[in-house]
Amino acid sequence: MAQLVTAEKVANLISDGDCLLTVGMTLVGACESVLEALEERYLRTGHPNHLTLIHASGQSDRQHGIQRLAHAGMVQRIIGSHWGLAPKWMDMISGNQVEAYCFPQGQMTHWLRSVASGLEGHLTQIGLGTFIDPRLEGGKMNDLTRGLDDLVRVVEVRGREYLWFEAVPIDWALVRGTTADDVGNISAEDEAMKLEILPAVFAAQRYRGKVVAQVKNLVARGTIAPRQVEIPAPHVHYVVQAADPLRQHRQTSSWYMDAAFSGEGYRMLADPAVGALDARRVIGRRALLELSAGAIVNMGTGIPNDVIGPEVVREGCRDQVVLTVESGVYGGMPVGGVDFGISRNPDALIEHPYQFDFYNGHGVDITFMGFGEMDAAGRVNATKFGTRATGAGGFIDITQPAKKVVFCGTLTTGGLSVEAAEGRLRIVHEGRTRKCVAAVVQVSFDGVRARGCHQDVLVVTERAVFHLVAGGWELTEIAPGIDLETDVLALMDFAPRVSPELKLMDAAIFRDGLLGLKDRLAVPEIR
Repeated sequence: MAQLVTAEKVANLISDGDCLLTVGMTLVGACESVLEALEERYLRTGHPNHLTLIHASGQSDRQHGIQRLAHAGMVQRIIGSHWGLAPKWMDMISGNQVEAYCFPQGQMTHWLRSVASGLEGHLTQIGLGTFIDPRLEGGKMNDLTRGLDDLVRVVEVRGREYLWFEAVPIDWALVRGTTADDVGNISAEDEAMKLEILPAVFAAQRYRGKVVAQVKNLVARGTIAPRQVEIPAPHVHYVVQAADPLRQHRQTSSWYMDAAFSGEGYRMLADPAVGALDARRVIGRRALLELSAGAIVNMGTGIPNDVIGPEVVREGCRDQVVLTVESGVYGGMPVGGVDFGISRNPDALIEHPYQFDFYNGHGVDITFMGFGEMDAAGRVNATKFGTRATGAGGFIDITQPAKKVVFCGTLTTGGLSVEAAEGRLRIVHEGRTRKCVAAVVQVSFDGVRARGCHQDVLVVTERAVFHLVAGGWELTEIAPGIDLETDVLALMDFAPRVSPELKLMDAAIFRDGLLGLKDRLAVPEIR
């Protein structure tokens, strides 16, 4: 039978040097009560220290979540996938204050499942040819980590290369549900994602680790329907009821509770706010034209989720394509920013590892992803900018097997301002930093491997479109009003091939009206 204890009790039980596994995404699923108590104890006593922190996805909203553990000395090693919403962790990683390993988000969920089943690690081809590959960086994100042992290695099975991720013993798993009964059965009816709760619980138990479940409700045994139990009581050691649910057990960062996100209720969708016709929206609108009817679509964080999702709904195309997010969301109206990964009125919510089973095995028809740099060889960096390590998240898991990859981002960055009107684009103020570089800082996507796998890959910017061809990038479109030489080629550190059939981007993109996407999409084929 699970023990009902306070968050402070759990914090006092965690010892120096323990390995801590947290489950969540953005702030969804965060055990804020326990994380807050851990931080308070460390700041007061200096303990626990030299922890190992493992997390499969980004777990912060720039203020809370695993940000609470970002103190020099508290965590010795972090093994995670994404820190874009965790600025303290990015500072600690770039400042060599913590040993930092970055692995693909989906592979981390699958790694937990493999470890839970008794294996000594996890085998996959996802990550080959990227910075995850030990022949490049082995996922090591700073100088402090580069001299340490690899946690991933290349192995050969039946003449094919794979990556092997080593198992790491887990002492504590922090997971979250909505309700616990008297003996410790946990349900999750109010949670906006299903996540990787059971793989995390079983991976910890594989090493006799302890499982802590934070909830907001307590009920009598027999009250929770058996099919609603997410974690059976025998697998829970401690239950913590959030003392201040409004602050410590929010459904997501921006909402305490909205039944439309968990699927327990329905809210009529208003026309989505799409914002001004700025560079981000121009990019998203051009990217939309790559859709085909019936396509299963993944949208990454940033422009893809913030622009493309709302534009699909605005264009009335929700029934012609299937929008998915890596968290396991299908359909509805995806939400972005610090709430990335949830959707209002979703059609389905599946568990995090199963979503990546689909992404890795079948591959989505099309994925829209942001990018930071591209180079002449067709390599793309979306994971490290200078010394700032945002990490991979699900980027590598999704882009490597996808049938079509559309990278979305501006041609330059740092002060870029554009004006779109009357079917034309004008550069008001050019960005200070080029994104088409001689060599990317970090290889997040390998164009050579993509060509060998016959992937359809393109980069959409506000003023130009590039397709990946043999030997590198081919410039295929430019925006009306843009000068090819001064506004595009002169701002690149390499010379792309210019298509002999170079054409202008559709002028409708640069007018603030509907694109007519519904009429552009053909009737979907029977699968």
